[in-house]
Amino acid sequence: MKIALVSEHASPLAVAGGVDSGGQNIYVAHVARQLHRLGHQVDVFTRRDRALLPAVSDMDGVRVIHVPAGPPTQLPKEALLPYMPAFADFLVGFCRRERTPYDVMHANFFMSGLAALKVKRVLGTPLVTTFHALGKVRRIHQGADDGFPDARFAIEDDLVRESDVVIAECPQDAADLHEHYGSDPSRVEIVPCGFDTAEFDRMDRAAARAALGWPREQFAVLQLGRLVPRKGIDTVVRALARFRERAGVDAHLYVVGGNADLPNEIATPEIARLRGVAAGCGVAEHVTFVGRRGRAQLREFYGAADVFVTTPWYEPFGITPIEAMACARPVIGSDVGGIRYTVVDGKTGFLVPPRDPDALAERLSRLARDPALAERMGAAGLERVHTSFTWTRVARMLEDVYRGVARAQADERGLAGERDTRDARLAHAERAQAAAGRA
Repeated sequence: MKIALVSEHASPLAVAGGVDSGGQNIYVAHVARQLHRLGHQVDVFTRRDRALLPAVSDMDGVRVIHVPAGPPTQLPKEALLPYMPAFADFLVGFCRRERTPYDVMHANFFMSGLAALKVKRVLGTPLVTTFHALGKVRRIHQGADDGFPDARFAIEDDLVRESDVVIAECPQDAADLHEHYGSDPSRVEIVPCGFDTAEFDRMDRAAARAALGWPREQFAVLQLGRLVPRKGIDTVVRALARFRERAGVDAHLYVVGGNADLPNEIATPEIARLRGVAAGCGVAEHVTFVGRRGRAQLREFYGAADVFVTTPWYEPFGITPIEAMACARPVIGSDVGGIRYTVVDGKTGFLVPPRDPDALAERLSRLARDPALAERMGAAGLERVHTSFTWTRVARMLEDVYRGVARAQADERGLAGERDTRDARLAHAERAQAAAGRA
């Protein structure tokens, strides 16, 4: 098949870990590569956010097309909606110029969907949409801090109604689509995110700590991902303070992520806020902000940790928990969204309520007291992700979805052709009968 992936703000070429660079960038990059390995022609359309970018880049055989929409500079995704008409016009023009039409367009995020929907309406290209986050759910949790306009809700309503298939990343995502958008269950497919088996695997903890320069015996807690308030990292900091005080354990929290390789409060304002929380809790010297790290280095961080912790307020899926499980580490995560789906409470780790540092501190204490339990959970997580959450499996599931919508369109076109032929024959017969009557 010829497949177009649209990801307006999340380029597959970006370094993950920044404010607007995270799970969606990783998702698009790995899905594109895996689909290419399955033999498909794959193009990714993403907004041109740097002046010196070429019109087209190559990514392991995948074309990455940098769309001129808005100024060629990095902008927060909340500021991009006014540039989506230009993005959509470019998409339509590009698709018209292609010798071979796309069999399917897969839009990632609502703004990509808005642009791709124009292609569907103008050219009839089947549309698959993954939201990665739903505006109405985001507004419930972030309230006035949500920087997107209310127009997002109507756009998402249109996409749920007009997409050939909407991809939900977990059962909670599917339930939210039905509850808040009235989605048709027959046009919603659950396809999770994944991890790369070549990137993540079990690693000796002592070797990983030696490589990173971490103390050999200290209990190490890892938080990794985008540094934004909704990720709930302040909950982890507060839990660390209570865990150290109540359990008497020499524990240290490592926070990986941000907009710069060196932790920078100007580039990443959330670091300043979290340092203030740590100082207020008396654990400033027990929290290390590592900065942003490339994908090739993350295995060492997962491997060096005793436990991986992620406590967002809400989470459509969450890729980092399955990466940690792929490195055989137990995971403590918020009992929300995709984390509820990937982490099996009591088996591969623990689920805790979001914004509950006491519950998190208690689970940290259990793992610190019982290293054998932590090892068992890590092994169970490793088995679980290899069974259910590899990018290869994700790509094959998406391939099935794409084939389904392409087949349905071909069938519809065939029926339309039959109707046109029948109507032409009827019209010819009516003209002949009228002519005979006149004779």
